[in-house]
Amino acid sequence: MKIRTVLGDISPSELGVTACHEHLIWSVPEPYADEDPDLGFDSIPAAVAEARYFKLAGGDALVEMTTAEIGRCPVEMRQIAEASGLRVIAATGHHKEKFSAAALAGKSADEIADGIVTDIASGMSGTDIKAGVIKAASSLNAATESERRVIHAVGLAHKATGAPVSTHTEAGTFAVEQAKLLNEAGVPFERMLIGHLDRGLPRETYLELARLGVFLGFDQVGKNKYWLDSERVLLIKDLIAAGYVNQILLSGDTARKSAWHVYNPRTNGLAQILLDFIPSLRSAGVSESRIQSMLVENPARFLAF
Repeated sequence: MKIRTVLGDISPSELGVTACHEHLIWSVPEPYADEDPDLGFDSIPAAVAEARYFKLAGGDALVEMTTAEIGRCPVEMRQIAEASGLRVIAATGHHKEKFSAAALAGKSADEIADGIVTDIASGMSGTDIKAGVIKAASSLNAATESERRVIHAVGLAHKATGAPVSTHTEAGTFAVEQAKLLNEAGVPFERMLIGHLDRGLPRETYLELARLGVFLGFDQVGKNKYWLDSERVLLIKDLIAAGYVNQILLSGDTARKSAWHVYNPRTNGLAQILLDFIPSLRSAGVSESRIQSMLVENPARFLAF
């Protein structure tokens, strides 16, 4: 078993405290680039500083979920990992149709799968830097034709490589359907992480996903405009009580400059999950062993292939 980082393969026991859905370098593609100037990260020094701040808070690793169509930069990711000491797992696969349609135009599922396999087995964008997780996505309440083509391709690539699959859902919608489509494409439920679930979905949705056996991505931590962290704490306690602690993964999915500590010292940025959210879980009575499961053991089990 191995976890594939941008600096090479490591054993699962080396991974440590991990944020499972983040960004270090990314950009909004045209024609949407000017919609929100706060979105995107374009500075290696800033990313190194933010990664070091995360490490000082106790972080060891993160999954960098930027795909090619939103500006994935393998060489820069490797530089950030080397300079910060952070273990970085890069993503292949594709984002939702809004961002990926142009890149995927005219490509068959087999062609998309071949590109994903190359990223994992040989290296991304002509480098020898390999991806360690596959991304799939759906849109609000539905998966478009091109997103279903990517899901089919992700299934083919997973069967060829064994790499884990992590997803984007739009505000948590279509989550159960997305998981079932991936499973039909050949991805076992226990090898997929369904993302962006902590958006106040019906309780039964979480339980249905948990019963399927997927990893549950609570990766909007700190984004109180979407759902209060206090509600996230209650949900996590509820799922732990129901017996699903081993399926919970945590992160903040920081994607705005104003959300990083290096740009905005009033926020803890990448480290807010460790400096703000974990203390809230402790105060709510979540034990250290269960926190260890969510931050260390579950990521290592999910990312190993």
